[in-house]
Amino acid sequence: MDLIQHYRELAVAEITKNKLPDLIHFELSEQKAIELAHKLNADITIVKIGSYFMDLKLGEAFQQNKLPEHVVMSANAAKTILADSNLSPDDQAKILNCIEAHHGDVPYTCLEAEICANADCYRFIHPKGFFRFLNVLGARNSNFADCLQIAEKKLEEKNAIISLEICKQELEPYYTTLKSYLKLAK
Repeated sequence: MDLIQHYRELAVAEITKNKLPDLIHFELSEQKAIELAHKLNADITIVKIGSYFMDLKLGEAFQQNKLPEHVVMSANAAKTILADSNLSPDDQAKILNCIEAHHGDVPYTCLEAEICANADCYRFIHPKGFFRFLNVLGARNSNFADCLQIAEKKLEEKNAIISLEICKQELEPYYTTLKSYLKLAK
């Protein structure tokens, strides 16, 4: 089996087991990461694996009430998985940077990490990702005002992370429209 496909299957198995991240969100960020990698001439292998592993342990962290630790948990799991691969130490370091930097808390050491972080923003700013997030929130919490507040906070968080001009141009109109809708909904 192809290594990249194997890693994708591992990530989807984690999603199936732990119910996070949402599969629609996973696929949206995967699609955008691949698209950006092609447009920006980045290493597609690094971008794919990085996007698959950036939230590898999100569901487990959520279930253990350790959500802020999901990046560290995902990076640690990826280190173990990648240790058995034939990927170079440099490629493994880039993949780990994709995971560790996707929330904007760690500097990007490679273009591929910046691509993964920007692709992750589509989960909460692109209309498909935003409305799916509201759907997920509604299933967890019946308080409409709380759902709107959480969605707006995530919208702001992800908008602050966008660094690639191509993403800014695509997502800015969505961000502006969603902000106006949130204001009206309140």
